[in-house]
Amino acid sequence: MAFTRPYTKCYSTFNNRVFKTRYFSRVFKSVNDQIWCDAVQEMSHGLIDAQLGRSIVKKRVAINGKGKRSGARTIVATKKEDRWFFVYGFNKNDQANISTKELAALTELADLLLNRTNSELDEAVAQNELAEICHD
Repeated sequence: MAFTRPYTKCYSTFNNRVFKTRYFSRVFKSVNDQIWCDAVQEMSHGLIDAQLGRSIVKKRVAINGKGKRSGARTIVATKKEDRWFFVYGFNKNDQANISTKELAALTELADLLLNRTNSELDEAVAQNELAEICHD
């Protein structure tokens, strides 16, 4: 029996806009974007590993043949509605968690990203500040 992912194409059921920052794209350049889309689908169903602040969540993601326990940790800015921004990430064996100072900076970034209009987001994508994923 073939294995199929339970959550595919997060954009097909929800009107989510999912982005990754330039930094995040560099850190995880070899990871297929479908992994992030699947993570958003899981988070939209409440499968979040930690709520780090008012608009910051942590999600464990299985990458490169590693399970979620030893895989990547991603920091996502979201209001759990229609916008999801992968802003920071690290491998578990490289870093245990983020510092208070990092969380404060990520919270500021989250506020800036989440308050952008759709046209501002489109412009950021056009200027390669953000990459939009999870779309046809």
